[in-house]
Amino acid sequence: MNLRVSLGQMDPIKGEPETNFATAAAMAAEASRRGSHLLMLPELWGSGIDVTRHEEHASATGQGLFARAAALAAEHGLAICGSLLSTAAGGNANTIAFFGLDGRIVTEYSKLHLFRLMDEDKWLVPGNRPALAEGPWGLAGLAICYDLRFPELFRHYALAGARLIFLPSAWPHPRLIHWRTLLRARAIENQMFVVACNRVGTSDGTAFFGHSSVIDPWGELLVEAGEQPGLFTVDLDLTQVEAIRKQIPVFQDRRTDIYG
Repeated sequence: MNLRVSLGQMDPIKGEPETNFATAAAMAAEASRRGSHLLMLPELWGSGIDVTRHEEHASATGQGLFARAAALAAEHGLAICGSLLSTAAGGNANTIAFFGLDGRIVTEYSKLHLFRLMDEDKWLVPGNRPALAEGPWGLAGLAICYDLRFPELFRHYALAGARLIFLPSAWPHPRLIHWRTLLRARAIENQMFVVACNRVGTSDGTAFFGHSSVIDPWGELLVEAGEQPGLFTVDLDLTQVEAIRKQIPVFQDRRTDIYG
């Protein structure tokens, strides 16, 4: 099947959830008008990078901005994926609640690897499990930003049958070359689509470069945004995954007797 995805590259304003929700709602309406099946928003799209006030912004995944995003998904018949601050056991977490076409939560994923360079580990608790989102696209693995640097997670998803990865991010300058290289590497080595939505704008002196991207299982760049807000839409031919995995059968050729 073909999957039409819209990447909602936005500049989440720190500590202004109403402003940020209005931006997301407008993007959802436009994505629906374009016939998209899924809208992807960046990491912490509701609060911006405001983790020191996590208690103010966090809510259960059935409440707050999570509930309002679910209503958007149901209204537009559009799956929605992006991360928000959630209440969690032992603290608060950076969490994707993946909403299906009917607005119901398909699965939840909390960021496994917290980014200590921005003190994320001081304020939030890490997740404790990977998560797969099942839908008309088959299986998709979920990851958030810094998770991209941990190839074991992506291989876990590939071996579990994932055809795509959805990756909301807040990835800053000056590491654009890392972003581009790692996105492509994760797609090529796992023969899957990588769909990544990165924020733009500046927060507390840190500049975020956008360049939201979709990479196909062959490593080809299907779309790459620039450094301005916008909605970027692309069609994915999901039959490529099986075709490429058959052409170069890396999963069959793994030496699990040597390295597990």
